Amino acid sequence: MNPTMGLQLLLLAGGAIGVAAVARRKGWPAPLLLVAAGLLVSPLVPAVPLQPELVLYVFLPPLLYSAAFDSSYLRLRDVRRAVALLSIGLVLFTTAAVGLVVHLLLPQLPLALAFALGAIIAPPDAVAAVAVGRRLGLPRRALTILVGESLFNDATALTLYRVAVGAALGGTLDMWHGLGDFALAAAGGVAIGLVVAFVMAWLFRHTRDSLVENTLMLLIPFATYLAAESVHASGVIAVVIVGLYLGNRMHLQGFGTRLVSDAVWKVTDFFLEAVVFALIGLQLTTVIQGISGYDPWAVAGYAAAVLAVTIVSRFVWLFVVTRLMKLLRRSNVPTGPQTVILGWAGMRGVVSLAAAFAIPPDIPARDRAMLLFLTFTTVIGTLLIQGTTFPALIRRLRVSSEQEQYEDRLAEAAAQQAALEAGLEELTRLIAEQGEPDEIQKQVIDQLREKSWRRSLSAWERLGGGTGQGGAETPSALYRRLRRDMLQAERQVFVRLRDERRLDDEVMRDVMAQLDFEEAILER
Repeated sequence: MNPTMGLQLLLLAGGAIGVAAVARRKGWPAPLLLVAAGLLVSPLVPAVPLQPELVLYVFLPPLLYSAAFDSSYLRLRDVRRAVALLSIGLVLFTTAAVGLVVHLLLPQLPLALAFALGAIIAPPDAVAAVAVGRRLGLPRRALTILVGESLFNDATALTLYRVAVGAALGGTLDMWHGLGDFALAAAGGVAIGLVVAFVMAWLFRHTRDSLVENTLMLLIPFATYLAAESVHASGVIAVVIVGLYLGNRMHLQGFGTRLVSDAVWKVTDFFLEAVVFALIGLQLTTVIQGISGYDPWAVAGYAAAVLAVTIVSRFVWLFVVTRLMKLLRRSNVPTGPQTVILGWAGMRGVVSLAAAFAIPPDIPARDRAMLLFLTFTTVIGTLLIQGTTFPALIRRLRVSSEQEQYEDRLAEAAAQQAALEAGLEELTRLIAEQGEPDEIQKQVIDQLREKSWRRSLSAWERLGGGTGQGGAETPSALYRRLRRDMLQAERQVFVRLRDERRLDDEVMRDVMAQLDFEEAILER
């Protein structure tokens, strides 16, 4: 890699992080701000080509793994029917709808390439929608459906894409053959994912080293994706299976592994998502140059039509499926407002652009440029139109998780109470085995009891929003506030002693870490 390209990549990463930092400070959706910034900057900087291999083999695996790892297997199992209808059924429906409309608008474009475009823009990317939904209190079930859809829909779309492109290169468009390929790829992905998951779970049981385990976790998504794709199985499904399995078993790992893992994947997600969404906006110049020979008004009409079909087809599918579920008297059918929100959450992302850029050079350059342009406008259109109006829609429909949040706090308080009783019973048993404690041991035992009661009391206080009678500060809130101020004063002493050369840097870092862990517990 030459120095110019290295500097270009460094500026891209630094700029993306800077924009994302501003979005976090202002409370704005970072993906949308990054895309907008990329669009504004694109004409002013040299072209930054989006390499399909970079997206599919470097960005996609860790983002998929992290999302699956952080998801709830139990909640996904509860919504498996809805997830399957969206990640398989809706992708097939969108591919067919977009393909037919594009073929009618551009009859000179081969039917196989029209369906390839449909497959490219069929899978939504739920990153932006989930980020907004969580911030505005979208119900957990709706968020779980969106996350589950985004975990599995890429596998369906990429398989359909390969079948359509293969047909465009000289084969025949055989949907039955394509469905057979998808079934084999999915089965292979599940099998490879389970094998890797079992092997890694066995390995983690014998390592018990947080640094080693988290380093291995960074390699797992890349190794799993590469292993599956090398045998023509679904790398997407394989990575998702591994992430779900290991995430569901994370409670078996040591506390150090869990603490480090949480920090590692938060940083990884933040960095990769910032770069990915910035890259989307930066493709403007490249895409526009490719269609320079077309009539601008005609091209704009094609883009608007494809965008409209993409958005409308999602609503059609959701309302038809919801209606059928009601007729069949299925349980947990989404309400009207929830259906509207799920429909408006269909924002497209970088996987669609990567697939468009990966169209083989054997395809005529004119057709390839048109597919890339229509993909780009659909991705940008859904992100900027749906993404910017998504928060207002949630507020307008008054879909919130306030009752769900109250039930969560109530369940947590009850669980904390049960855990407290179990812990005190164990303490009583240990004291009985040890014999009559002396005065110092009694003080230690009293401190343990007090700490347990304080944690349980804090959970019950959160049911009241963290305030006491008349809005006064609760005992737990007072304790946290005063203890945080004490910790800050203690830190200043350690730093002063270090500067006076009365305390070594390594010793200071150790005691600082202890204070940091205590403050982290206070924040929780």
